[in-house]
Order: sequence, then structure tokens, then C-alpha cells
Amino acid sequence: MSPPRRPHGPRSSGPGNGPQSGPHAGPGFGPSARSASGQPPRPRAFDGKRGWSGSEAPSEGRGGRPPFPKPGAGPAGSPSPGGKPWAKPPGKSWSRPPGDARPGRPGAEPEAPRGPRPPRAAEAPRRDAAEDRAPANTFWMHGLHAVGAALLNPKRRLRRLLLTAEAEAALAARLPPGTFAARKLGVERVEDRVRFHSFLPEDAVHQGAAMLVEPLPGVGLEDVLEASTGPVLLLDQVTDPRNVGAILRSAAAFGAAAVVVQDRHAPPETGALARAASGALELVPMVREVNLARTIRGMQDRGIWVLGLAGEATRTLAEAKPADRRVGLVLGAEAGGLRRLQRETVDEMVRLPIAEDVESLNVAAAAAVALYELARA
Repeated sequence: MSPPRRPHGPRSSGPGNGPQSGPHAGPGFGPSARSASGQPPRPRAFDGKRGWSGSEAPSEGRGGRPPFPKPGAGPAGSPSPGGKPWAKPPGKSWSRPPGDARPGRPGAEPEAPRGPRPPRAAEAPRRDAAEDRAPANTFWMHGLHAVGAALLNPKRRLRRLLLTAEAEAALAARLPPGTFAARKLGVERVEDRVRFHSFLPEDAVHQGAAMLVEPLPGVGLEDVLEASTGPVLLLDQVTDPRNVGAILRSAAAFGAAAVVVQDRHAPPETGALARAASGALELVPMVREVNLARTIRGMQDRGIWVLGLAGEATRTLAEAKPADRRVGLVLGAEAGGLRRLQRETVDEMVRLPIAEDVESLNVAAAAAVALYELARA
């Protein structure tokens, strides 16, 4: 433990304790600091809330220096002009000189008149852009073929129809009379084609026709197989909507029963897919399945011969296709082709006879050639 501190107080005079002098001399030290009664004064102390306690506050700062003068005051200890610490010095004016007043205040010079504001560029009304946004579970279908096929499909639920005068005349000549009245859908006339770009991609070929629709209801594979006897296409992780749309168009052209895609690794119904399908989205059912290998085994149990298309197969499709059985054809994505589980599940792997200089075909082109070969039998 450290020894107790000695209480602060005036030092008594004695040998070696004479009156102090020098920079540390000040009130409360030395013989002159005793009061008239002979008792030493109470030590000085400063509290941040109460101020100085004890006798009067020292008139000099630490080390005998005068305190820092306040702004606007004279030398230490002298009052400022007028008796106030912040009083205006004699002869000093705080007002602005004439002609230097702030604009907009009394006495200020009037501002120069401003010229007319230049007119703004013509903009499309924002109300149309806000109204044309597709709500949840809807999408904008565009193009004359896609819109016309959707108008003829009773399973497709329609919301809005936007047409230019030319597009309305083209659809009226292509569709049966009374189609618009039968679907109970009023036509919204579009005068400026720029309006389509507020809710369609910049590269969309809309041909002056756009329709807000809901996706088609889901359909089961069992119902599809009973409704048609054509071949079935199965797509293994083909995710490009334009490729899927082109495959649907080829499937409609060559009488395919359905196009089976995976539930997660396949594009949803969009305007780009419907535009690439050119109306085939309304004609060929697109069945969504969770497990593609399980779907292949279910088709095999129904007597369907399932073939997988790959460039390294030994036999061609023309050599392996059966003449007395229904065929299912599995196509993989362009990057990796068919996956291992699908290769092991199908009945046989086949290829298309293409030139050796060409490594492979686009999946949509390969589907068109394969469907033609199956339909030729």
C-alpha cells in the first residue's frame, strides 16, 4: 500500500519554508496569504458545476499569466467599449453599405428579368407506362402469330389487347369474324409505337400487337398421351426460351404429342418464348415434370421406346427407330448434352448423320431434323 497523501494546504514558514516566489507564487501561499485573524485561508478548489469554492478566484492565470481576453474586449482587466463584452466598437457599423443589400430585401436592386424557359422535349405519358406493367402471374405476349393463336385458344385467359390500326386490320383478316367480340376483350388503339417499348424489350418484334395474358394451366402427361399418338420430346435442362419456342414450333409442324420439360431447369412462359413459338405454344402442350428420369421410366412402362440423341452414338436415328412402337426422344442442352442418369435410363442412344467437320447442331435444329425423320416413317 502507498503511504497516505499529505493534505493540501499552506506551507508553514520555517527553516527551508520561506515565502515562495517565482512562477508558482500566487494567492494562498506564503505569509501574505494569512487572514487578519492569523488563520490560513481555505485552499482554493474548482468544481465544474459550482465554480470556485473558498476565497475569491485568482485574478491571474496559471503561472502568473493574465487570463485569455474575451473576443472584442480590450486588454486583460479593462472593460470593453460600452461596458458590454460584445458591444459594437465606436464608429463601427454592421449594416451593409447602400447598393450592397441582398436580393429580394428592401433597398436591394431589382434582378435582371429572366428569359422564357425553353420548352421540354416531348415525353411519353408516365401513366401509360405504369398501367402497362404486367401484374403478377401475367406476361405480355407480342407478335401477330402469337397474339392471333392466343385469341383462338379458349384455355388462354386474356387481360388486355393493344393494337395499332395496321395490326388490327391484319388480325381481323386472319381470324374468324367476331373473334374479338367472342373473347369479350376490347381493343386498345395505340397511335404511337413508342408505347410498346415501355413494357417490351427494345429488340422485341411486336408488329404492332401486344396482349397481356396469364400462363396456361398445367397439364398432365397421362392426359397428353391419351389425346395424341404422336412422338414425345423430352428436354434435359434446355433453358433458352428461344430454343424452347423453336422446338415447340417444330413439334407443332411434325405432329408431336407434347414437349416435356423440367419444372426447375426450364424457362417459364414469356413473351420471347411465345414469339419464337409463333403460335405453337397454344397448340402443343408443354408438360412440366420434376424428375426427368422417372418420367422416362413411366413412358417405358406404357410401351413407348425412348431414344436419347447424342453425337457420339453408334447408330443413327433412322436405323434405330422402331416401326411398330411409339417413340420418345430426349434432347440435352448444347453445353453438356444429356446427363448421365438420362443416358442410363433411355432404351438406346442414337445420333444424326451430319458431316464430320460439324461437331453438333443447335438443339432446336436437331429437334426439327429428328422430328422430320420420325414423321417420315
